[in-house]
Amino acid sequence: MNKTELIEALAAKCDISKAAAGNAIDGLVDVITETLAKGDSISLIGFGTFAVGERAARTGRNPRTGAELKIAASRSAKFTAGAKLKAAVNGKK
Repeated sequence: MNKTELIEALAAKCDISKAAAGNAIDGLVDVITETLAKGDSISLIGFGTFAVGERAARTGRNPRTGAELKIAASRSAKFTAGAKLKAAVNGKK
């Protein structure tokens, strides 16, 4: 499912216009992005948790030349599925 299909599905499920559904999705993505950029996490009970993970600096290797290179420490967005989402994906109620 792509964003357009998601907007159509949300509009049909909530009985709202596609424009309103698109604004809602854009707003949700913006809020999640801003919250994670601050280093905070978002928990949606039953669905999952969006959080920021830390990656330590490490030494990597260029696969073409074999030369070692330093990879800087970084932060990344992580998602952990909640119990209800896991159950739904596994076909359980």
